Amino acid sequence: MNNYFVILAAGKSKRFSKKIPKQFFKYKNKEIIDHSIEKSLNSNLFKKILIVTNSIKQFKKKKYHKSISIIKGGKERSDSSLKALKYLKKYKPKNVFIHDAARPNFSIKLLKKITKNLKINKAVVPIINSKDTIKYRTQNRIFNLNRNNLLLTQTPQAFRFKELYEIAKDQKKKVTDEATLFINKDLKIKFIPGEKANNKITYIDDIKTPTTFYGIGFDIHKLVKNKKLYLGGVKIPFHSGLEGHSDGDVILHAIIDSILGAIKKKDIGTYFPNTKKFKNIRSPKMLKPIIFDLNKSNLIINNLDINLICQKPRVSTYRNKIIKSVSKLTGLNQNQINLKGKTVEKLGLIGKEKAIACETIISITKYD
Repeated sequence: MNNYFVILAAGKSKRFSKKIPKQFFKYKNKEIIDHSIEKSLNSNLFKKILIVTNSIKQFKKKKYHKSISIIKGGKERSDSSLKALKYLKKYKPKNVFIHDAARPNFSIKLLKKITKNLKINKAVVPIINSKDTIKYRTQNRIFNLNRNNLLLTQTPQAFRFKELYEIAKDQKKKVTDEATLFINKDLKIKFIPGEKANNKITYIDDIKTPTTFYGIGFDIHKLVKNKKLYLGGVKIPFHSGLEGHSDGDVILHAIIDSILGAIKKKDIGTYFPNTKKFKNIRSPKMLKPIIFDLNKSNLIINNLDINLICQKPRVSTYRNKIIKSVSKLTGLNQNQINLKGKTVEKLGLIGKEKAIACETIISITKYD
């Protein structure tokens, strides 16, 4: 195994951020460049990993594996690539992989696929097809391009070191990837399927991820005779109903509180106080404006977990009906809702069938 891995990280990232080069921006709990470093190390495919950067001080703050070297980059990407090749020449590598630090989402599986194809090819480049319809402007004319014939190249790109070095050292013009060097010389490249996730990070919006919040809800009501029992908006045949200013539906009340908790909007009593206006109000009417405001604010429920705590009625008997009702009231798919029944082994008011409680946990994501 005589493979070397080059990570190009000398860019200024002007289109990304004025404050910090994107390779040092935190993404999925680590700096963008660290994803490429860790994957190349964990693949066990490379004798040496070479980082080319104009921020050497930033890298010296970190402790790296002994197989990792760091050198200063050039003004343009092609300059940095050539500096890497000149540095590696003394090691007499057979193969060299050139990778852009701005692509953290490639997989080790892709590295192995490239390595396999490199055994019988001098150049291996991953590609994907364009999803967009592309136009081409030349002077004052615009042409439609057939996207089925368009190849979007990715990195890492792998080459026989000797061939790439000989072409690169004589290259005078700026090029944006090493495949261009081979194409300009009309040399054969083995194109293999790339990975859709292996996108290049150029703008801050490329890694802007939605924020997820979590909320907990809890409610408990006493059971009283001569009142209808409602759970999750479903009328349940039972000897008693839940006492309360409203219909006492502990499931819907707990759901409302978990939503309000996740979006930091206080609690159910703030919006539905014990006043004459809300006397005997049905809980679905309480939930409806909460869901409406949630959707209006581009807040989406991901999933809902419900614990119904009661000795009786048996939750398993009414689980499907309750889930169907909650699904309709919240707009969630039924498979996003889980309902568990918990007894208290006949302990306390709940165990003596004198009260029912409910707790819920909800996950909500904010989208722009």
